[in-house]
Amino acid sequence: MVRLAAAALLTAAFLLPLGACAQPRDPWAEVTTPTRGPAEIYGGYAHGCIAGARALPLEGPGFEVLHPQRHRNYGHPELIRFIERLGRRAQAAGLPDFYVADMAQPRGGPLPYAHASHQIGIDADIELDLDPALKLSAAERQGFEPPSMLLTNYHAIDPGHFGKRQVELLKLAATDPEVVRIFVNPVIKAALCRATLGNTPEERAWLQNIRPWFGHAAHFHVRLKCPESSPHCEPQKPPPPGDGCGAELQSWLRHLPPPPPINKPHRLPVLPAACHRVLDAR
Repeated sequence: MVRLAAAALLTAAFLLPLGACAQPRDPWAEVTTPTRGPAEIYGGYAHGCIAGARALPLEGPGFEVLHPQRHRNYGHPELIRFIERLGRRAQAAGLPDFYVADMAQPRGGPLPYAHASHQIGIDADIELDLDPALKLSAAERQGFEPPSMLLTNYHAIDPGHFGKRQVELLKLAATDPEVVRIFVNPVIKAALCRATLGNTPEERAWLQNIRPWFGHAAHFHVRLKCPESSPHCEPQKPPPPGDGCGAELQSWLRHLPPPPPINKPHRLPVLPAACHRVLDAR
């Protein structure tokens, strides 16, 4: 019961439904331009901001950006380079273009809905939909919602959407040296464990970075380590040892479908003092 209650709280904190409850005013969402100057991160993934963020181009080799009207295609230059690098590696592997969804706002900070993290410019959501025939127009990108990788009972992979290409894209992302975490739905993590059963421990080592988390049925959430040039960035703890395919994963799978989120106001986090200067900068 304690494990289930904790999972419910974590789910609510990590991914809140749109319009689930009244939201306080969020000035960070009202700023549409980054600050000038070099990139600098202040605080942690769920309570911080970024100065000198850069915008990811709306399309590039191997990727396209969804929902450009949200102004969430900003990040630290390391995140921009990671996505561009992943796009080139995916192309070299023969994969179709992938879609990039939420990164960070122009100055980071708390998002008005849907995420508690994505605040310091080194998180990004990458969709798992790899339909090679699907090329969106600029208008279509604004409202397109990629499909879930799960069947409607939430307990099993949809083989019509998830397969070898998704496994390859996740492996490419997880083996990038800048990546410290990738969050996927527990059912997707289980599918990755099954897909690599015949591999050696060394060949399965990339699974350590793939962590189960409720939600994340249509996309994976990639998180980079703190850049060396940002000493005020609060780092993510390293993942537990091993491939994560044992008892930890089973503890998540026992509680499917995920518990409903807690319907309570989403309070803005307490940010580092430097973030007030970032927000007010002209």
